[in-house]
Amino acid sequence: MLFQNLWFENLDMSQPTRSVWGAVLRNFINSFKPRQIRGNLIGKDYFGNKYFEIPPNPSIGKRKASRWFEPPVKDDFMQEMPAEWEAWLRGRRKEAPSDEEVNRNFALMESKKKNAIEVDAKGGKMTPLAKGFETFPRRPDYESIPGKKP
Repeated sequence: MLFQNLWFENLDMSQPTRSVWGAVLRNFINSFKPRQIRGNLIGKDYFGNKYFEIPPNPSIGKRKASRWFEPPVKDDFMQEMPAEWEAWLRGRRKEAPSDEEVNRNFALMESKKKNAIEVDAKGGKMTPLAKGFETFPRRPDYESIPGKKP
């Protein structure tokens, strides 16, 4: 009877317990509760992805920040992402990219696409190799292999 009283005294969930069995039981019960992951919203991109971070906390032994993103369509596993945000997610950047930086790089990407269309209209053919990859424009007035005529 004394053992049962000590056992149930240690299971009082309102106070932290120092007994091993109480900690085991508390962890077991807490494992059934859904985990609430709350991170700080860091930013959004032009594809609609939202980026989150939980900062490091060395006092509890967490040395690296946890970073993730939520896509606009949850079941679509082939998500597009700007290179700046991908570098931030992978830890290659310490600071998240600013909206101005992402917009500037997006405008540069769009101008390169426009220039490629203009080059193609002038006579250079862009031949697709595979999905998303293209070769350099081919011009009939230049040699493709030095020293050999086409």
